[in-house]
Amino acid sequence: MQTKTNFRVRVMKYAHFLFTTTANTWKICLLKAWELYRLARKMREGVVKFAFQKIDGSIRYAWGTLQNLPAGVTNGKGKEPTYKTFSYYDTQKCAIRCFRIENLITVY
Repeated sequence: MQTKTNFRVRVMKYAHFLFTTTANTWKICLLKAWELYRLARKMREGVVKFAFQKIDGSIRYAWGTLQNLPAGVTNGKGKEPTYKTFSYYDTQKCAIRCFRIENLITVY
């Protein structure tokens, strides 16, 4: 039986992953984790513009959502959540995309 994870637990897991993989202080990692949580909350309500750094170093501006996915698109339900990446539905590319959580730059 899968239990629903409390949002504070999710934020702390994001912060702990950021703290162990980056050279940032705990305060910075916690701020970034809360920003990720707020991004996910906004995406559940509608389409959100945000920016992140791609692996090649370029900046990607994306429009994404977590609601009303088209038929045939799975959103990862039933899988163990990962705290290394953030998955979303890209409304411009019409596909599921993801980025590393440490690469989030800003939410507009």
